[in-house]
Amino acid sequence: MGELLRNFRARAGLTRLEVSERLLVSESTAGAYERGERIPTTSFLKDADMLLDARGALKSCIPMMEEEKYPPTFVGWMRLQREAASISGYENMLIPGLLQTQEYIQELYEVRIPQLPDVEIEKNVEARIERQTVLGRDPLPNVAYVIEESVIQRPLGSKTVLRNQLLHVLECVQTMHNLMVQVMPTERLAHAGMDGPFQLASTPDGRNWGYADRPGGGTLISKPQQVNQLIDRFGMLRAQALTPWESAELIERTAERL
Repeated sequence: MGELLRNFRARAGLTRLEVSERLLVSESTAGAYERGERIPTTSFLKDADMLLDARGALKSCIPMMEEEKYPPTFVGWMRLQREAASISGYENMLIPGLLQTQEYIQELYEVRIPQLPDVEIEKNVEARIERQTVLGRDPLPNVAYVIEESVIQRPLGSKTVLRNQLLHVLECVQTMHNLMVQVMPTERLAHAGMDGPFQLASTPDGRNWGYADRPGGGTLISKPQQVNQLIDRFGMLRAQALTPWESAELIERTAERL
């Protein structure tokens, strides 16, 4: 990949600095891409393909780069999210990935056991941030999450990291009319999420998919009966959780106490 970038840049008669300025990345990042030290983002490859007149050669490498950035069990789900008409999920441990701040993601990987090397942490953080472009794509997907009350109380890294994360979630729900977040109170006597976290996606052609996190890797679920069971569970969770407006008030109060 790096050699392709370097060759097309040379053919276009551009310096690395000129490419970095036009594609809005640092010169050091562009150099790391060319040396194979970092994996290019999808948006960079699309823009570089146009700038360097690669005629699709660089864009054709995007699937290969995705397989380098994400675990094998997650690649299929990530691609579904990119095209989904709706995305939803239940989380009992963490803020949903599409809503995480960079410092929250950084802490998430730094406390991981077994410990990851710095270069692996950097790769994972960059890949997760890149996925968040799903929320602003055209057409906009409808997005809904139910999260446990304990999630908004867990100071991953520090209270400051959590406070900034909660304020970010509030900003997202206030500015993104395609997004709803609901909090499941800890004291609820009935709870449909005891089997653990899961996610759902519906494609524009009406197909429904599920994804369940499991020890050792997640599972992409395609069987209609199993996906329908997850859809039913998510409907029950939304009914049992606080309303989106009550949830926003709780998140705001929690952030104010930090």
